[in-house]
Amino acid sequence: MKITYFVLAAGFSLFMVSCSLTTMAMRSSNPEFIGKQIPGVLEKNERKLEKSPDDQALILETGSLYVMYANAFVQGPADMLPSYEFDRKEAEKSRARTYYLQGVEILNAGLEKKYPGFTEAYDSGDVEKMRAVMVRTVKEDTAYLYWSTAGSLCAYSLNPMDFELGMKIKALEVMIDRAYELDPDFNSGAIDDFYVLFYASLPEGLVGDKSMIDEHFKLAVEKSGGLLAGPYVSYAQSVAKPNQDYEGFKQNLEKALAIDPNKDRDNRLVNTINQRKAQYLLDSIEDYFIGYGDDDDEWLDDEWFDDGEIEFE
Repeated sequence: MKITYFVLAAGFSLFMVSCSLTTMAMRSSNPEFIGKQIPGVLEKNERKLEKSPDDQALILETGSLYVMYANAFVQGPADMLPSYEFDRKEAEKSRARTYYLQGVEILNAGLEKKYPGFTEAYDSGDVEKMRAVMVRTVKEDTAYLYWSTAGSLCAYSLNPMDFELGMKIKALEVMIDRAYELDPDFNSGAIDDFYVLFYASLPEGLVGDKSMIDEHFKLAVEKSGGLLAGPYVSYAQSVAKPNQDYEGFKQNLEKALAIDPNKDRDNRLVNTINQRKAQYLLDSIEDYFIGYGDDDDEWLDDEWFDDGEIEFE
C-alpha cells in the first residue's frame, strides 16, 4: 500500500499543553526557542505520570505534546533539509516517528482506562469493534481521538511498510469520524483540515468520500476565520501539488503568507511555523511541477516545443 506523505499541518496547536509552555508560546513566535523547551516539559510530565498514571488531563497533555513536538519541531524541519543532508533527514524522520508512537501509546493507554476494550479494538484494526467503543465516547474525548489518530497516521506515513499500522487505517477513520461527530468545530476547524490531508493522502477506496476534500477545506478556512495559514498549506501540499495544479499551489501558499500572525496571538507560533513551510514550498516550486520554467516562472506552453526552435539529435 502506498501513502502520500501525510503532514499534520494546521492541527498543531498549543491550546492544551502546560500553562508554562503556553505562556512562553504566547510571548514568542520563535519556533527554535519553544522547540528547545518542549523536551524538558515532556520529561517532567513523564515523571508526573509515573506518580499519577490515572490523571486524564496529564495523559492527554503529554500524549498530544509528543505528537505536536514530533510534527512541528522534528519532522517539519527535517522535511526542509536539503537533499544532500539525506542521512540527517532520515535520522530526524526516524526520531519523529518514535515520538509519534510514544504519544499514541500514552493517549491510547488513557483511552483504555476510560473505555476498557479500546486497546483490543485498536490493535485488531476491526472497524466494528472500534465503532462499539466509539459510541461510548463523549465530547470531551474529541482531543484524545484527534491526537491519537493524527499521531498514528503520521507515524505510518514515515514507514508505509508498517503493515501493523496499515491494517488500522479503517479503524482510525472511525475514530476521527467520531471526533468530528462529537465536536465538528474542534480547535477552529482542525478536523476539517485533517480530513483534507486524510482523504488526499490515502489511496482511493481505502478511506471515505474524497469528493468532500474541497468542502472540508472551505470549512477549515471558515472555522478558523481565515486567520490560520495551515489550511492553505495543507491544500497546496496535499491536493494542488499531486494534481499538478500550479496556480492552486501558488495561490494557496501566497494566501498563507499573507496572514498577519499578530491578528491571532493564540496561534502566532503555529502560523509562524506554517508560513515558514509555505515559503519553503514556494521556493522549491520548480521541484514539484513538470514543465515549470525556471527563467520566467511560467509554465512551458506549446510554442516552446516548436519544431523550428528545438532540434533533437
